Amino acid sequence: MTAVTEERTTDDLKALAEQAGRDLEDASAPEILRWAAETFGKRFCVTSSMEDAVVAHLASRAMPGVDVVFLDTGYHFPETIGTRDAVEAVMDVNVITLTPRQTVAEQDAEYGPKLHDRDPDLCCKLRKVQPLERGLTDYLAWATGLRRDESPTRANTPVVGWDEKRQKVKISPIARWTQDDVDAYVAEHGVLTNPLLMDGYASVGCAPCTRRVLEGEDARAGRWAGRAKTECGLHA
Repeated sequence: MTAVTEERTTDDLKALAEQAGRDLEDASAPEILRWAAETFGKRFCVTSSMEDAVVAHLASRAMPGVDVVFLDTGYHFPETIGTRDAVEAVMDVNVITLTPRQTVAEQDAEYGPKLHDRDPDLCCKLRKVQPLERGLTDYLAWATGLRRDESPTRANTPVVGWDEKRQKVKISPIARWTQDDVDAYVAEHGVLTNPLLMDGYASVGCAPCTRRVLEGEDARAGRWAGRAKTECGLHA
């Protein structure tokens, strides 16, 4: 199979995604990523929050030099930035860092300080959702690290689906994995992980909106704790 070089219509891409979702439901993560690499070539990228580098590592084996897109919100833990830098240094990937149009100081000047406390949805929109939409412009497909076991809102995540908001193919190669699968892959391949995962954090986002999880809580409980909010909007 050769990579997509011509422009496909939105209907073509949507049909392709839906068919692949059915065909690849039982495929392994490497098989799914090989399909993505062969189908989209350089029009395919991986997004990573740098919680870990599992999907980036998997994708680098299917497509050496693959673009790995990271959103630098200006609110990340130092450990997250360090993980990004380490991934860029040791893995066969091309890390692309996206930033919001405004610095944190500029946002504070326009909207007031600590927007994340007063209107977290708007803060996520400005610092995550909009930068990603701009950053994905030249790609036809993008891969995420979403897993069905992470939270009820992700329970029906397809391994390949259609991102209606962005009109792109969305690939979640480890959707069927459990945390045990992730841990086993990390151990087997020595994959980089965010040090915060060893310090009580089960999911790592922006520092002001992330806390350690308590025993018995699900992996996403430490994100926007005390609020009804469970997603930043990237996967809505």
